[in-house]
Amino acid sequence: MDDLDRQAMALRALPPSCGPVRLVAVDGHAGSGKSTFAARLAAALGDGVPVLHLDDLATHEELFAWTDRMLVQVVGPLSHGRTARYDPYDWNLRRFGPPRSLEAAPVVLIEGVGAGRRALRPFLARLLWMERSAEQSWQRGRDRDGSELSAFWDDWTMAETRHFLSDPSRPFADALVRECQEGYKWLQGPSATA
Repeated sequence: MDDLDRQAMALRALPPSCGPVRLVAVDGHAGSGKSTFAARLAAALGDGVPVLHLDDLATHEELFAWTDRMLVQVVGPLSHGRTARYDPYDWNLRRFGPPRSLEAAPVVLIEGVGAGRRALRPFLARLLWMERSAEQSWQRGRDRDGSELSAFWDDWTMAETRHFLSDPSRPFADALVRECQEGYKWLQGPSATA
């Protein structure tokens, strides 16, 4: 059993945090590896653990102003043990698409920049932070997305910096997750030592 499997078992053993759901947030800078890590963690958790990508709630005009959508469309239903329905944003068409369902499973992962924001922390069973610097993360994101999105990344880095200055997540993380050659290393988070 590797570390990711052990951590997945520990997450499953947590008490529910949002009605019957253990809501686990994966936060970090854009380009830090949150989506890849969340997919691997979901696989380790098994049983088709759902993953909500916050890119589906954010928009070009509201990069970080998605809190109300999250609370109403996702947290509210999950907290009552009901399937959540949210309208995912289509970044190419610049509009919301047809609704998607998010099952009130025993564990639900939320991944994206700001997943550990102040308004969501009361509903989280765990907050995980991808431990990679902003500069390294943003460069990875720029390399991944190519030069045609460089203007978007310029705007994004300013917006993300403002967001984390006003509503930081890392100081409240239960664990810092560092990508390494062997997979992922989990370190005790800043909030665990407080």
